[in-house]
Amino acid sequence: MDLGTVIGLVMGMALIVTAILLGGSLGAFVDVPSVLIVIGGAIAATLIRFTLGDVINSIKVMMKAFFAKPQPPEEIIQELITLSNIARKEGLLKLEKQPVNDPFLKKAIMYCVDGHEADFIEDVLNKEIDLTLDRHGLGKGTFDAIGDAAPAFGMIGTLVGLVNMLGNMSDPASIGPAMAVALLTTLYGAIMANLIALPIADKLKRRSQEEELNKRLVLEGVLGLQKGLNPRVLEELLKTYLPPDKRGSSEE
Repeated sequence: MDLGTVIGLVMGMALIVTAILLGGSLGAFVDVPSVLIVIGGAIAATLIRFTLGDVINSIKVMMKAFFAKPQPPEEIIQELITLSNIARKEGLLKLEKQPVNDPFLKKAIMYCVDGHEADFIEDVLNKEIDLTLDRHGLGKGTFDAIGDAAPAFGMIGTLVGLVNMLGNMSDPASIGPAMAVALLTTLYGAIMANLIALPIADKLKRRSQEEELNKRLVLEGVLGLQKGLNPRVLEELLKTYLPPDKRGSSEE
């Protein structure tokens, strides 16, 4: 589980609730019609912009913001170097029986074992990477759309509340409470966009970047295997994908 996402959401909600309680009553900030306008309106607008299937799939993609644990790229590099040493000493066919957990790496290794050319392997794996990024981008785009729509529907709810308030000016005592309820939709829209939808969209973008890096490492490493690169040379090549402070020393 991604503790950063969970801690951020819990902390954000806790701070808002605490601020409300310190200044008044929590019940004064609860209004069901306002919730329906903001949440229902944001979802409706998103369904117009995307297909129903896209929205449902985006919920699955959202789980990556909470539960995804991408494999550290350093581990992938070490696994590729181990496979490279085996291939150099015993041949590519020996890799077929090596235990590999990552499906993408397993598929790439099997292409090598089956004797496919480097150009074919590169084209196929690049296509899979691009399609994966497209799916991730669609999930992120869905939450960006919710983040865009929620504040707008918050303003729409406020306008609806103001119209109702102005239509009831004959009762001055009701103006204050009516104005407070009208403003709640703006509050709900801001919270939904800035604490939930947009941060999740950004986290999904980060997860997509991490997965792309891992797949690019696999692609580069498998091409090196297929070309028979020296494991030491391959290691130095793969480490260029890492930040300088994580590359370590190449000397043992």
